[in-house]
Amino acid sequence: MWTEQTARWLKEIAKYNTHRMKLRSKTSCLIIIDMQNEFLSNDGTVFFHYAREIVPNVKKLLTTCRQKRIPVIYTAHVHEDPSVDGGMTAQWWPEIKRGESLLKGTKGVEIYPKLKPRKKEKVILKHRYSAFYNTDLELYLRGLGVSDVIITGVLTNVCCESTARDAFFRDFRVFFVADATASSEPEFHLASLKNLAYAFAYVTTTEEILRQLDAK
Repeated sequence: MWTEQTARWLKEIAKYNTHRMKLRSKTSCLIIIDMQNEFLSNDGTVFFHYAREIVPNVKKLLTTCRQKRIPVIYTAHVHEDPSVDGGMTAQWWPEIKRGESLLKGTKGVEIYPKLKPRKKEKVILKHRYSAFYNTDLELYLRGLGVSDVIITGVLTNVCCESTARDAFFRDFRVFFVADATASSEPEFHLASLKNLAYAFAYVTTTEEILRQLDAK
C-alpha cells in the first residue's frame, strides 16, 4: 500500500522536484536510518506498520551497494540514560523518558534482521533525530570522500528529513528515496517530500537509484 503511492507522491511534488541530479557512484554512500526492531517488529514499543513495507526496497539498495562496494552506513537511535542524554527528545516522547523505548542493550534498538549490518559496516548511534548531531558521521563521510548521500529509512518527516537537511547544510548532494522511506502517516511523508524537494534534496525512487548505479 505504501510504495504503491509513490507515483502519486512524485506527481504531487513534481513542480518542486526540479533539481534532478545524476548519482556520482564512486563518491556516494547509502545511509539506512533507524530501521530498528523497535519500529519494525510487531512487539516494538513504537511499531510503525508502514516501515515494514519499505524493507524490500531498502534491501535492494543495500544489496546493490554492497555488490558495487559503495559504503553503507546505518543509524540507530539509542539512549543509555534518557535523563542524561535524552534532552528534548525524551521530553517529547514519554516512552523514551520512562526508559521503555530505545534503551541501550535492548532488542528494540537492534537493526531489523532482514537488514542486518555486516561486521565492517558502520552503525552510527545517535540520541537526536539528525544522524549528524553529536556523532562522527560528517567526519566519517569526509574520510571516505563522499559527495552524494542516498537516504532511506524511518521516519520520513523526523529522522530522515532532519538528516537530509543537515547533509544539505554540509554541502552533500542529497538523494532522498521516496519509496525507501516511510512515516507513520502518508500525509506526513508527502509533506516532507515537498519540503525536501523544494529546498534540500532530489527526491527519487529505488528503481532510479538502481538504474543509475547499473549505468556506471
